[in-house]
Formats: sequence, structure tokens, C-alpha cells
Amino acid sequence: MITIIAGTNRKNSNTQKVATYYQRQLDAKGYGSEILSLVDLPDNFLISDLYGARSEAFKPMQDRISATTKFIFIIPEYNGSFPGVLKTFIDGCLFPDSFVGKKAALVGISSGKYGNIRGVEHFTGVCHYLQLHTLPLRINIPYISQELNEELSFYKEDTLRFTNQQIEEFIRF
Repeated sequence: MITIIAGTNRKNSNTQKVATYYQRQLDAKGYGSEILSLVDLPDNFLISDLYGARSEAFKPMQDRISATTKFIFIIPEYNGSFPGVLKTFIDGCLFPDSFVGKKAALVGISSGKYGNIRGVEHFTGVCHYLQLHTLPLRINIPYISQELNEELSFYKEDTLRFTNQQIEEFIRF
């Protein structure tokens, strides 16, 4: 199973839009996927689901993570890195069942000109620690609000080429 993780809990984010784009592209290629949005984390996640505690509200998310064999992480830039809620989510998941030995593709996005290069690098270190195998081709999309059209699809030639290349390589990965 492929799970696309929208790596922020910000509602109506560009991260969610990019996750939806990746899902549509995978569907068009005959590969089903599900989006797991951190918007859907339980309100009391910090109290109820860390350090060995488990709530019924988090159980469906954990079950989906445990069943996933491949992940696509859509990672927005927050303060020169990745969102703290994404790290907290990773910390809340069971170890080693959730990520060890599985595969992931990383997509950085930002409103600025670097496409979250630094945040994707930071998150790659977390993936390595978790023994989560990462696709070497990482995508960084700058100026994200200028990249999506009204249909919430990428339309610039370079972005289409690179995202399609990443998706094709991820399918073979």
C-alpha cells in the first residue's frame, strides 16, 4: 500500500493540494494510494499518543502506517526545516513496525525560492535513523503558490517533468 503523508496540520494547505496531485498521478498510472493528512491527528495527540500511550482516535492512523509499504512525504518548509508536527507524528508511531525497512519518496515545497531543500535534508536524516529507505530523487518545489493552476495541478514544464520522473522511479523502487 502507498500512503501519501501531507506533512502539516495546517488546514487548506498547499501541502494537501500537492498530496492530492500525487494521488491523482498515481491513480492515473494504475497505482492506488491513500492520503494521510496530519490535519486529522487527534486534538490531544501530544498527550494521548506519545511515549507508549495509545488512543482509539489514533489507532486507524497507526494501522494505516503499519500496513503501508511505501510512503510519499509532502514536506512544507517551516522555519528552515520541516514541521514539528511531522516529527511528533513520527515519534508517536510504533517503532520499529511503522517505518523500518519500508520505502519513501520525499517532496519539499516552500513559498520561497529553495523548495525546502534544508527541511528535506533534515527529514532524510530522520528517515535514515528509522531505516526507512529513501528514493534518491528528491523533489524540491519553490514558490508553490505559483506552481498550481485552478485545477490544483502542476502546469510548468519542468515541474511536470520532474514530478513525473519521481513518480515513475518511485513505482519501480
